Amino acid sequence: MSVLRNRSGVVIALVMVLIMEVDAYATGTNPFFVLVTGLALGSLYALVALGYTMVYGIIELINFAHGDVFAAGAFISLTVMEHIAAPMVQNVSFNEGRHTLDLLGASVHVDMLWLVVWTIILSMVVAAVLCGLLGVLIERIAYRPLRNAPKLAPLITAIGVSFILENLLFQWRGGVNISYPSVMPSQAITLFGASVRNIDFVSIVAALILMLLLDRFINRTKMGKAMRAVAQDREAALMMGVNVDRIISLTFFIGSALAGAGAVVYGINQGSVGSNMGFSLGLFAFTSAVLGGIGNIRGAMLGGLLIGIIKRFVDTLGNGSGTEWADVVVFALLILVLVFRPSGLLGSQVPDKV
Repeated sequence: MSVLRNRSGVVIALVMVLIMEVDAYATGTNPFFVLVTGLALGSLYALVALGYTMVYGIIELINFAHGDVFAAGAFISLTVMEHIAAPMVQNVSFNEGRHTLDLLGASVHVDMLWLVVWTIILSMVVAAVLCGLLGVLIERIAYRPLRNAPKLAPLITAIGVSFILENLLFQWRGGVNISYPSVMPSQAITLFGASVRNIDFVSIVAALILMLLLDRFINRTKMGKAMRAVAQDREAALMMGVNVDRIISLTFFIGSALAGAGAVVYGINQGSVGSNMGFSLGLFAFTSAVLGGIGNIRGAMLGGLLIGIIKRFVDTLGNGSGTEWADVVVFALLILVLVFRPSGLLGSQVPDKV
């Protein structure tokens, strides 16, 4: 039954994308542009949605602070870019078809592509590790003492943690948007008649790699099996020798680390970050998790990509006037899906507790 449900959910998503692509072509908008830019935006939603769905799948908590952990990752990576990565790139000079980097007093010939890759990877690793530790700290201090409390208590606590993080970021870097360092030059690429930024392709590839690594970890490793066991039946997993507290902490670490790494992709794609970005992005990411099936890893991925395409499709309607209606359409479609398919496109993997 679950296999049939998954297949039907994928079919529904593909039909929706096909309808939007056909309509875009009929109204004079390039379908390839809508698809690529939608996937680039949706991949960001999917990365954040994975944190929501992982935590809910394990302890049935809606971690409203997750979006602000993502914003913290953006600010951390911004600091890395400003003080470590960006100066390295600025010290590069072109010389006879090669690039010379002044590294610790030595002239090193490097290819610019590899320098950009190194810069992005360094920022992603630092942001992922620190955000992962932040997620573990939040779980240990704010959520673990309330694990056996009524569900309303940790929910209100999550909202409180979200406000705390947002205000800390505000005190750190202010309340205005900050330009993200341009470590990767943005260039337009013309494919199938559409002008698409190279950064959009980088965002899609980077997000897909992270999502595939997570999917492989959850389904192919011993720790992933333990996480699935805790999500299915915490008491039974405990009796089988699984350290439930460690698995829950690991879940928060992985989900927050993905958000931190995704924040680097977001900064490169959008060009600016702000202390309040976690709220709006977290809202769409949570919607993606619900649309795909809360508690379902692959559902969160599918939901995020689908919402990204929907938003970009609506944005292009009426020569750009549809932007005002993009959010309305997304949440209206979410309501329709939940009315006729309450468990989401791929179905929730969280069993009912009786």
